[in-house]
Order: sequence, then C-alpha cells, then structure tokens
Amino acid sequence: MAIKAKMLGREKTMKLLRGIVPEAEKELAKAQMEAAQDLASKIRPRAPGPRTGQYQASIQADRLANRTGQQPVSQGLRGSTKDPNATGVFADFIWRFLEFGTVKMAKRPHIFPTYRQERPRIRRKMAASVRKAVKKVKTK
Repeated sequence: MAIKAKMLGREKTMKLLRGIVPEAEKELAKAQMEAAQDLASKIRPRAPGPRTGQYQASIQADRLANRTGQQPVSQGLRGSTKDPNATGVFADFIWRFLEFGTVKMAKRPHIFPTYRQERPRIRRKMAASVRKAVKKVKTK
C-alpha cells in the first residue's frame, strides 16, 4: 500500500494551524525573533571589517515590517515573503562585497556559513514553539 501525501502551501498550513491553535502564530513569531537575534549575535564576531567595528555594529535582527526601506541579508537572493511576522538579519550594504568578494577583493564569507551552522537549531526552536502552543491547548 502506497502512502499518499498532499503538499500544502505555507498560507494554507498556517490557516489550518490558526484554526486549531490560535496561539501558535504568536509563539512562532517570538521564536523567529529570538532565533534572528541569536543568529545576528553569532555573525557579529565572525564579521570582517575595519578596526572601528562600524560594520559589525550594523549587523542586527529585526522584523521585515519594521524596516521597509532596507533589505535583509538574504532578501536579494530569495525574493519577498508573505509572512507578516518574518524576521531577518540586516547589515550595511557592504555585506555583499565582503561575503562574495569582488574582482579586486577576495571573498570573506561570514554570514551564510554561520546561518548554515545555526539552521538546525533555528528549525528546532521554531518547531518547539509550535509544540509548546499545541501543548497549552491540549492541557486546557
């Protein structure tokens, strides 16, 4: 017997989850922000830059809705999102040149290696926040 699965989009999945567990989205938004802040704090020490530390200080986490004029670090690579609670890591524009290099400058990756290292923890944190919200509803 073959198992069949139907893939739902993010919007439909979140709508179904909201119907079952209304607090899940709030818990998930909190976990997203915590994960983004943790990621930014781990990128900062790995960031190359001048001795002034101005570039390192520009690496911050925030909600995309709060910074409409600025693009987060990965926005240019992936496109936009429909998530109202989406968070991202923001940095000065020179992050692209440092991360990927230029014709005259060698690349010094510091953002994406850190993200790839932290991705499993971020996913676990987000899944745990949804599980926590579900447990709250189950105990009521």
